[in-house]
Amino acid sequence: MVTSALHSTRVITPSGMNEATLVLADGKIKEVLLGKVQREDIPFESVGDKVIMPGVIDAHVHINEPGRTEWEGFETATKAAAAGGITTLIEMPLNASPVTTTAAALKLKLEAAKGKLHVNCGFYGGVIPSNINALDELLNAGVFGIKAFLTHSGIDEFPNVTEADLRKALPILKKHDAKLLVHCELVSGVGVDHGPPKSYAAYLASRPSIWETDAVALMIRLSEEFDVHIHIVHVSAAEALPSIRDAKKRGLRITAETCPHYLVFCAEDILDGATEYKCAPPIRERANNELLWEALKDGTLDFVASDHSPAPPDMKEQASGNFMKAWGGIAGLQFVLPAFWTGAKERGFSLEEVARLLCEHPADFLGLKKKGRIAPGCDADLVIWDPEASFVVKKSHIHHRHKITPYVGRTLFGVAERTVVGGENVGDDGSFTTVRFPTLLQR
Repeated sequence: MVTSALHSTRVITPSGMNEATLVLADGKIKEVLLGKVQREDIPFESVGDKVIMPGVIDAHVHINEPGRTEWEGFETATKAAAAGGITTLIEMPLNASPVTTTAAALKLKLEAAKGKLHVNCGFYGGVIPSNINALDELLNAGVFGIKAFLTHSGIDEFPNVTEADLRKALPILKKHDAKLLVHCELVSGVGVDHGPPKSYAAYLASRPSIWETDAVALMIRLSEEFDVHIHIVHVSAAEALPSIRDAKKRGLRITAETCPHYLVFCAEDILDGATEYKCAPPIRERANNELLWEALKDGTLDFVASDHSPAPPDMKEQASGNFMKAWGGIAGLQFVLPAFWTGAKERGFSLEEVARLLCEHPADFLGLKKKGRIAPGCDADLVIWDPEASFVVKKSHIHHRHKITPYVGRTLFGVAERTVVGGENVGDDGSFTTVRFPTLLQR
């Protein structure tokens, strides 16, 4: 048994922030001792007043390997995660090729990930019109949930489902007590492409809030009818919040997330041609985004995830600045913690609330009972970070495969100084270690 002790004056536990000493052994937190406790037989380290928090859990990441590794791969994505204090991520069924809509495709993805992971990694499956009969086997293979699009995903191999498709799929998910994660945009006659293609205002107008609110209303109705846990991914439209809030009050199995880019960026500040900001649903106005912050405070939104969705420069139309043609996705995996904390501290969020929204609540959502909190018996997945320190994001800092991100040039608060996975340092002072037992095969 390898045992060590780690101390800080600011350790975030389920009971609050305390001075504490963590005794770590065999990849687990063996003890949480209040105060500074040194034992002669256990190597001891104090990090002073640096915050020790559970490692961030990012429940929404696109890595794209195998098949589209030139967009992003396990090596670069999980290195970026480790650099940002993320210890666990769950990868989406697209944009890999093949897409993860069968158990055979999941097996290929697991093989592709071997030996390349710097943090824990689990996987979602997907539902498309043609794979309803494959969902049983896919769920039995251990995916953490099933992802659906209600509008075109951007990948032809992953077409959107209709309400009729969902009515066939939901009884299967019910049988497995599995979650359905939904990209909520329903295309209607409202919202059309118009205006100059480099205009962000034109792009925003092309995907109006009503697309989200209509889709959320549909999913709430189906959740109530089938009694299935439905999770609304990347909420951007504040108009959808009252429906989500009401559904929760009525006891429906509805959860929802938002992303740092919907919280820290505002439509008013996005320059024409700045396609690094393009995502779907789009980044909306400042007043809208303040309501998202309030929804995180009151529990309407359950947690924050990156929706990291990178693409090569040509697909982002960096040269042309054409929003209508550019790939819709934000590269931000490495900056979840500092981006969220930068905005959160300005709005009075405590460090304990940050830990709940980035660590504890995603762990609960995923059923990872040994992650997301600092307590005896939990996995020793930790981030040691300085919430008072700031830095300017430079391309040289970025570990994503492509350095295209709207965070470049931004001043962010919160420096992740060390990332610990299973008691081992995997991200520390720019060096990275491949983790021994990285893949979460079973939900």
